[in-house]
Amino acid sequence: MTFVMHQYLFYIGTFPVRAYGLLFMLGIISSGITAYYIMKKDGRHWHLHIFDFTLCCGLAGIVGGRLWDVFFFDWAYYHNHLTEIPYVWQGGMAIQGGLLFGAVAGVIYTKIHHIDTWAFGDLLAPAIILGQSVGRMANLMNGDAFGHPTGGSFGIVYPETTLAHRTYGDNPLWPAEVWEGQVDILVFVALLLYSVFPHKKGQVFCVYVMLYAVERFFLEYLRGDYVSTLWAFKSAQWTSIIAFVIALAIWIVLQIYGREDEKLKSE
Repeated sequence: MTFVMHQYLFYIGTFPVRAYGLLFMLGIISSGITAYYIMKKDGRHWHLHIFDFTLCCGLAGIVGGRLWDVFFFDWAYYHNHLTEIPYVWQGGMAIQGGLLFGAVAGVIYTKIHHIDTWAFGDLLAPAIILGQSVGRMANLMNGDAFGHPTGGSFGIVYPETTLAHRTYGDNPLWPAEVWEGQVDILVFVALLLYSVFPHKKGQVFCVYVMLYAVERFFLEYLRGDYVSTLWAFKSAQWTSIIAFVIALAIWIVLQIYGREDEKLKSE
């Protein structure tokens, strides 16, 4: 069975309203709403910061995601098309860069507003992965972050206007971005479960990084949007390995030297 995807929802005159942009923004909004709910239930009034925090980290994430994709995945194209680097509506947003830049912006925000960064990050982690899941819907509708050919008559066939079609034509492709979005939901549930058990501040966020790193490492074997490797692994897999090792090391340090969240401990 094959499915044909469409990039445009409708037109306003000659201006196309893209499914990618709408779903990408819904991913950020969904993350913000989820974080607001979790933090309001927490009772430390950190939910009052969520609008500004989401706006700050969302903008940083867009910049980081685009630059990461341009310089690590698609520089062979963009070094000859520098003026197209800001064209985010064409697709090409690397989640690794988005998370890194967003995390840096988040740390700066919490420090400026005297918020406990680790405790805030623990509450935020489930909201981040939920937003990522919605974001993968944007990739699906835009025809990027796609899989390689299935070799059979089943899979996703993208329209001619997409990068997926320009890369593989009418070949049905593995739904790599769909499966990543589905696994993200399972990670979301796992983080909610882990957070109710005793843990040190910062460990929920570390578990989020580790689980997503494992998820992305194995799903890269289905991805077909780039095939370059270094020592048998793709760049995203190396990023996943590095992120997992760092997060695991921090989790261990926090387990030994960290402190429990006093708010959760009192409950």
